[in-house]
Amino acid sequence: MAKIKIEKATVKDIIKLQVIGRKTFQETFSESNSEENMKNYLQEGFASEKLTEELNNPNSEFYFALHEDEVIGYLKINFGASQTELKDSKALEIERIYVTQEYHGKNVGKLLYDKAIQIAQHKNVEYIWLGVWEENPRAISFYKKNGFVEFDKHIFKLGNDEQTDIMMKLKL
Repeated sequence: MAKIKIEKATVKDIIKLQVIGRKTFQETFSESNSEENMKNYLQEGFASEKLTEELNNPNSEFYFALHEDEVIGYLKINFGASQTELKDSKALEIERIYVTQEYHGKNVGKLLYDKAIQIAQHKNVEYIWLGVWEENPRAISFYKKNGFVEFDKHIFKLGNDEQTDIMMKLKL
């Protein structure tokens, strides 16, 4: 397989981000959620205005995983006040790591994860944290294997459905 590249996304990449964001979210969660909740989330969560705002936010960064110039996954990280919770200046939040299904098990998630670690070290943060859906054992086991420990839970609302995310952190 050709080498996978990790590249920072900019506001010029909004369409690519919309496409990969909707595709991977759909693949990951459509079986476990109502069609209506999914449709609304995909529309609102990946709306051009929302993504433009996030891409222009100096405390949020997106990175694409590219295989032969095709976007096959992405990473979103947040610093400071842009974190979804905690908002600790000594922390970095991994808000999203998503990879298209056909690239699962091919180390793409690990490459995106490694990029987040590299940035965290460069920014001298003390720890990395994230929320992972309690019904996503694949992701939970990946993070545990990489040294993350559970420290709390929070609710993620998908439409009218409240879902529990396990909050995990890794001390650097």
